[in-house]
Amino acid sequence: MGKGSANRIYRTNVGSILRITFVITALVALTGCGWTQAAVLDPKGPIGFEERDLLIKAAGLMLIVIIPVFVMSFWFVWHFRASNVKAVYAPHWSYSLPVDAVVWLVPTAIVLVLGYLVWTYAHKLDPYKPIEAKSAPLEVDVVSQDWKWLFIYPEQTIAVVNELVFPSDRPLSLKLTSDTVMNSFYIPGLGGQIYTMAGMQTQLNLLADGPAKLVGRNTQYSGTGFPEQHFAVYATTETDFATWVARVKQSPKTLDAATYAALTKPSGNVPVTYYSTYEADLFDKIIQKYMDQ
Repeated sequence: MGKGSANRIYRTNVGSILRITFVITALVALTGCGWTQAAVLDPKGPIGFEERDLLIKAAGLMLIVIIPVFVMSFWFVWHFRASNVKAVYAPHWSYSLPVDAVVWLVPTAIVLVLGYLVWTYAHKLDPYKPIEAKSAPLEVDVVSQDWKWLFIYPEQTIAVVNELVFPSDRPLSLKLTSDTVMNSFYIPGLGGQIYTMAGMQTQLNLLADGPAKLVGRNTQYSGTGFPEQHFAVYATTETDFATWVARVKQSPKTLDAATYAALTKPSGNVPVTYYSTYEADLFDKIIQKYMDQ
């Protein structure tokens, strides 16, 4: 094969790669993933804002390496193409101290900065750390089941399946456990993620800046009904919250021992269910039954 034919084949391959890259980039751009369409990037509370800031800072630091890599990859392909007779041909070149220093020192610096940021934010955003506010926190006990979420309101003496409602601008203090395998409680719009485990209690403190409608879900695979294990989240005004509590208290359903036993059976796509009352010390009993085994 002549040199001219080889050059044409090479240019054709490079052109194909560039066209494929352009198509992929266009498809990604057309997916419609706007800034406000991802709950993580459009948080509704201070914890979510802090986590978004950490995500942006971490991404920016990593782009220090990623952008030059992509630029140099395309530049090398173009500059050292077969048809560029001006490109320096150095088959015996094997080492450069400046290149070696950049390859090692830049990533090391990035890792050190990322480590500092993660360490700082990990303590700043400790899920067990109470949130300072003028109002007292609303306490809610959370129980993960197969495949649904139970929310118990001790102060209001009500219980709800697959719906979490709380006043905005008032801290939300959650105590969490599991009555099945390990689950992961997560509300992307508010930030924070915490595991729920049988026989154990974890804690999570959140806050919404204003009224909002969000979605929470389990992010730890837990079996067949895992994809449907999500719940509605409503941050409301104090007045709307009081109205909602009054509506739940009017429900004819009560969460006694027999009803709870039926609720624990595996089931997916469970509709929102209100219980006007529940068995005394239910949350503690759920934890204790695994402690006695």
